[in-house]
Amino acid sequence: MKTRTLLSVSLNFFALFFAITAFITTYWCVGTQRVPKPKCSKLRTHQCIDYGVNETDPNKVVYSWETGDDRFLFRQFHTGIWFSCEENIHDESERCRSFIDLAPASEKGMLWLSLVSEMLYILLLMVGFSLMCMELVHSSNIIDGLKLNAFAAVFTVLSGLLGMVAHVMYTQVFQVTVSHGPPDWRPYNWDYGWSFCLAWASFTCCMGASVTTLNSYTKTVIEFRHKRKTFEQTIREENAREAYRYYRGNSLHSISKSVDMYSNQSLKSGRRTPIPAASLDFCDFAASLGEEQC
Repeated sequence: MKTRTLLSVSLNFFALFFAITAFITTYWCVGTQRVPKPKCSKLRTHQCIDYGVNETDPNKVVYSWETGDDRFLFRQFHTGIWFSCEENIHDESERCRSFIDLAPASEKGMLWLSLVSEMLYILLLMVGFSLMCMELVHSSNIIDGLKLNAFAAVFTVLSGLLGMVAHVMYTQVFQVTVSHGPPDWRPYNWDYGWSFCLAWASFTCCMGASVTTLNSYTKTVIEFRHKRKTFEQTIREENAREAYRYYRGNSLHSISKSVDMYSNQSLKSGRRTPIPAASLDFCDFAASLGEEQC
C-alpha cells in the first residue's frame, strides 16, 4: 500500500509542477507574424525598404521594386494564458500585450472561465497533494489512511476534469483570436508550444495519480473486508468448538453422577436395579449439536 501511495504522491507532484509552470509561461502557442518592412534609415540599413528619397527634392516619386513576401518581415511570437509577446522589429527586445485584450469580445467570457478553471485546477491539485502527504504520515492507522485516501482521490479527479475543460476552452479561444483578433497580431503560421505540452502532461499525471489512489483505496477496502470476514468466521468456529466441549463435558458429568446415584441405591437395597434408559439417552444432546447417530 505504501508503494502505491508513494507513486500517487509522485504523480501528483509532477502534475502540480507542470501545471504551475505552464500557467506562468507564455509558450502555449508559438509561430510567426508577417509585418511590413520599415523604412530604411541611417541606423537601419537591412531588412527594410529603401525608397531612395532625394533629400533635395522630397516631392520626387521613387518606387520600390520589392513585391510579394519580400515587402514583409516575419517575426517570432509566443503566447500564453496571460500575455502574448512578439519580437520588436526596431530592436532586439520583445513587446508583450495582454492576451485578454487581444481576444475578441465574444470570447472574453470563455477566456475568463478558462483562467478560473486553471486556477481551481492548481488549487485542487495542491489539496490532493497535501492529503496524500498526510496519508503517508498516518500510514499506521488504517481507518484514517482510508479516509484521507478517499478524499485525495475525489479532489484529484475533480482537478483533472477542471484542467481538461480549461485546456480545451483556451485552445478554442486562441483559434478564434487567430481568425478575428487584431490585424497587427494575427499569426502567419503557428503551432502549439512546450507550455501547452506541459499542461497536457500535467493532466495526464493528474489522472494517473487519481487512478492509482482509487485503486489503492479499493484494494485496501477489499483486503480489509476479507480479513474481517475471515476473522469473524474463525471466531464463530472457535465459539462452536468451545460450546461443543462445554455441553459434552456437562453431559458426561451428569451421566456419571446418575450412574453413581443408582449404584448407591442398589447397594443400599441389596439388589441390582437396572438403570433407566432415559438417563443414558444421548439423543437429546446429539440432536442439539446436529448429529444423526441416534
